[in-house]
Parts: sequence; structure tokens; C-alpha cells
Amino acid sequence: MSLEHHKNATLRFQQQVDNSRDYVVPFIQLEFPQMEGLRVMEVGCGEGGVLTPLLEKGCNCVGVDLAPARIELAKSFLQQYVDAGQLKLIARNIYDVDFLGEFRHSFDVIILKDAIEHIPDQEKIIGHLKQLLTPRGQVYFGFPPWYMPHGGHQQICHNKFLSMVPYIHLLPTPVYRGVLRLFGEEDDIVQDLMEVKSTGISIERFERIVKRQGYKITQRRFYLINPIYKYKFGVSAREQWKPVAAIPFIRNFVTTCMYYMIKPQ
Repeated sequence: MSLEHHKNATLRFQQQVDNSRDYVVPFIQLEFPQMEGLRVMEVGCGEGGVLTPLLEKGCNCVGVDLAPARIELAKSFLQQYVDAGQLKLIARNIYDVDFLGEFRHSFDVIILKDAIEHIPDQEKIIGHLKQLLTPRGQVYFGFPPWYMPHGGHQQICHNKFLSMVPYIHLLPTPVYRGVLRLFGEEDDIVQDLMEVKSTGISIERFERIVKRQGYKITQRRFYLINPIYKYKFGVSAREQWKPVAAIPFIRNFVTTCMYYMIKPQ
């Protein structure tokens, strides 16, 4: 059952704006209380909703996405900031030599919101981001841990039953693919879900990568109920119970979202 926000770009944009204003920005402000003039980049910016409250607070922003169509959507929503020179929207790969040449050591904050779980070779990108940070810079991550009930993004399924079944993404890959086809999912949906299965990331794996790449965690927050659910489903956000958050691996199954700020050591 594809949800309305999967088809409606304006609704999706507004959900991103509200979630960013109420949860993402206050979390970043724990490390950067004064936001005016802050240089911010979002990797995988999509329609630009996450950046909007930061622009409102006077940040100078760059939004990067591999999909030119999504960059054009972002421009349609945020043209006033582009025209004012406060926002650049770029359809480019951040690994490109010319991108690094233009933006090396440029950003106080880099944002990856619901992005890292889609990126192959997460170790590579987390290490690469250090080259784009200023000396005081930090990276924000927000993502659903892989083992949580819908960590496979199966909510994008057209079949209503499949879209609601928790933990189905944890089936062995051939079985999972077979179930998706049995219930009539189209090839593009099956491909998207298989890609997420190959890149999904757990809490423990993320923190091991962060440590290996020479970062320290400056802020960390576990959510039992993902803040974005407030805008998608009308369910209030709720932080994870601390005793559960302290249990490695088990916490992945009942934590629907993680927020992190990390800083190179």
C-alpha cells in the first residue's frame, strides 16, 4: 500500500519541513546553538524540506542529490532562497573531484536524513565526509535501524498486506524476493527493496564504522516511535526506554529511528 506522501511531493516536502523544524534542528542545536551563518550541506536533499527550517534560521545551505528531478522539485519549493544566494541546489555526486575541489572543508554541519541506509559502502562515505567539514564541523545522521519492524522500507509495497507486515525484510534474500513476487509487486518495487536489504544498517554496525573512521559521537538519541510518524500517521514521537537502549543488538528490533551527531577526533 503506497502511502500518500510517496506520490504527493508537496505533502512529502511539508512533512520534511515539520519534522526538521520540530526534531532535527533542535537536535543539531545541542551542538550548534547559534545557527545564523552556519554553513550546512544535506546529502540526498530530495525536495529540500529538511533544509527549509535551517534556511529560515539564517544558515547558508547546499543541497545535493543524485536525482536531477528531485533537485528541480527542491528549486520549485525554495526558489526564494536560491535567488537570494542563501541556497545552492546541485545534482552531483559528492565524490566528484570538482565537488571536493569546490567544497573542501566548507561545512559546519553535514546532514544525512534517511539517507545512509540507502548508500552502498557506508564506510567510504562516512570517511569521505571529513574532507568536507570545517575544523568545528559535525555530521548529523537520522536513520531507521535495519532490524526494526519496517527497516526494509516495505511500506512502499503496493500490496496492503505486505506493506504492513513487520520484520518481513529479515527473511533470507531469495525467500523475501519470492514473497514479493508472489504478492504481485512490480519489478521496480522489488529492485528498490532488494537494494535497501543490501544497504540497511544496524546501530552497532553504524557505530563501529564511526569509530573506525576516526569520529566520536557527540550526541545520540534512540526513538521508540520515529518523529516522522507524527506527520505521516498522527502518532506522537517517543524516545526509547533507556534500559532497552542500553542492550546491544536487541535494541535494533524495537528502535524505529536513530539520531546522531558525530565529529572527527
